[in-house]
Amino acid sequence: MDGAWTAAAVRRAEAQLMSRLPPGTLMQRAAAGLATECARLLQKQRKRRNPGGVYGSTVVVLAGPGDNGGDALYAGARLARRGARVFAVPVMGDRVHPLAAAALTRAGGRLVSHPPAHCDLLLDGVLGIGGRPGLPARALDQLSRIEADTTVAVDVPSGVDVDTGAVPDSAVTADVTVAFGCRKPCHVLGRAALLTGRLVLVDIGLGPSLDPHPAVRVASGTDIATWWHRPEADDDKYTRGVIGVAAGSERYPGAAVLAVNGALAGPSGYVRYAGAAAEYVRRSRPEVVCTPTVKEAGRVQAWLAGPGFGTDEAALAQLVEVLAAPAPAVLDADALTLIGEYPSVLARREAPVVLTPHDREYERLYGSPPSEDRAGAAAALAKRLNCTVLLKGHHTVVASSDGTVWANPTGRPQLATAGSGDVLAGFMGSLLASGMDEVKAAVAAAFLHGKAAGIAAEGHRTMTASDLARALPQAVGEMLSH
Repeated sequence: MDGAWTAAAVRRAEAQLMSRLPPGTLMQRAAAGLATECARLLQKQRKRRNPGGVYGSTVVVLAGPGDNGGDALYAGARLARRGARVFAVPVMGDRVHPLAAAALTRAGGRLVSHPPAHCDLLLDGVLGIGGRPGLPARALDQLSRIEADTTVAVDVPSGVDVDTGAVPDSAVTADVTVAFGCRKPCHVLGRAALLTGRLVLVDIGLGPSLDPHPAVRVASGTDIATWWHRPEADDDKYTRGVIGVAAGSERYPGAAVLAVNGALAGPSGYVRYAGAAAEYVRRSRPEVVCTPTVKEAGRVQAWLAGPGFGTDEAALAQLVEVLAAPAPAVLDADALTLIGEYPSVLARREAPVVLTPHDREYERLYGSPPSEDRAGAAAALAKRLNCTVLLKGHHTVVASSDGTVWANPTGRPQLATAGSGDVLAGFMGSLLASGMDEVKAAVAAAFLHGKAAGIAAEGHRTMTASDLARALPQAVGEMLSH
């Protein structure tokens, strides 16, 4: 399990590490890693046009007055020594890291007020983890004047809220962000995550000094593989887990089919369907046992309720039946609308519940839209309803009622397609039925859902929810084999 640490936690870890190192060591480690990645990018992009790599390339550094600017200037000095034409712009007038600026000029770089209008690489060293959201006017002016083939943010894109991922004002849009020591929440949360681009982590020795409890947790495929229930020699379809799916209606039978397909891609051994779309489910997936109501479905280890089953009295009765069962449940789509209207149905619920709202559904449940602090918003809803919340978005967040937050690193724009949430909910229900706890099930489902989208959309193909469901078994197989 990896994570993302707040600015204050990083500062504490840096102070602890610097107390054991000669002065300036940490900045030189950061600059060396930054320069290495910049050189790699220059070699790659210039190889497409002409040979030369770093030598002869044009690099512009936007340097703030703090350590972030110092990291960028020292990296610029290393690139200048390799033959790059490096122009550094102090964006706060004369305020610039003096030692780093001197190193740059000694290496042949220049401090200028008016850099070239085009560069191969722009280094954003304006604001680091101590900076406030928003960009200084001079930085904004320079960004508007410079056309860069590649923009690299130093540690964080300048202007974002480091701890929440909010972007309340102007900020840099990076192609690549080179982060030092660890992720920060802005790399994996909110609109800031979209501005981060590809994230490259540079090891500066910070790990042992970091708090073992990050502000935001980030799962890997290795983590999920350790949580996975693999069939054993004495397992049968019941011991692998039975999932009940209450979804679909005469109007929306496809929701039932997609949810069932998601469930069949998971580790449980038996899927029971309850609802009005039974005939459609039977025709598409004969291995699923179908009944018209939840009450007739029999015993299950987990329930999914909500996708496409409506919001009328009959649907409410089905939801009440699901919540009366002692099994954990995933509540999605129409079930969330019903809970927004009838919150009392959750009042005496003791078994675990996972809610899967998008922003509009969140507003129905909470009374107001989620703020740009999406981790805080998900945690607030989870605490209020004593549930696990999976808040959907370009970077999905999972929050438990105790305040623990996970960010999903595998989201893709292609997932914004009708029915993909039905597949996700069915898959998550299967994980619950197999015995995975509700938080891990939500985290694992979001992670593999994103991986499956990558498989289904490979080669820039158009992806549908059906494509996504078909790709899920491959995503699972690749995760387990690695």
